[in-house]
Amino acid sequence: MIKKKLVLSFPEKVVTKPITYALVKEFDLVFNILRAEITPDMEGKMLIELRGNDQQIREATDYLEEAGVAVQEAAKDIMIDKDGCVDCGVCTSICITQALTLDKKTKKLKFNKDKCILCELCLDCCPVTAIKVNI
Repeated sequence: MIKKKLVLSFPEKVVTKPITYALVKEFDLVFNILRAEITPDMEGKMLIELRGNDQQIREATDYLEEAGVAVQEAAKDIMIDKDGCVDCGVCTSICITQALTLDKKTKKLKFNKDKCILCELCLDCCPVTAIKVNI
């Protein structure tokens, strides 16, 4: 079983349809909603973690795209400007999942995308705005 984090963008015409229900019913996937911003009759975005085998996840993402949902891997939406980062560690103290840590040897910021839930708490605390999250 593999895990994959995806950002789903729902256009206005499909936001009220039970599309995520099919992930369980039709594709036998386990999914966890990590974050969602969905309003009826408006565009919506959702960060989900899918668990299943590679084929199930591939078929499910094909289904979502055919239904009009844009699908992106979550890691593509996380950006840390390594040149702008001063490795101060402020973000590590606020990261609730410990996705952001300082390497004990190099004292450089490390980012573990598998732990990140895109809560965005790190955005406001970065003194040099080196962390960007685009959902």
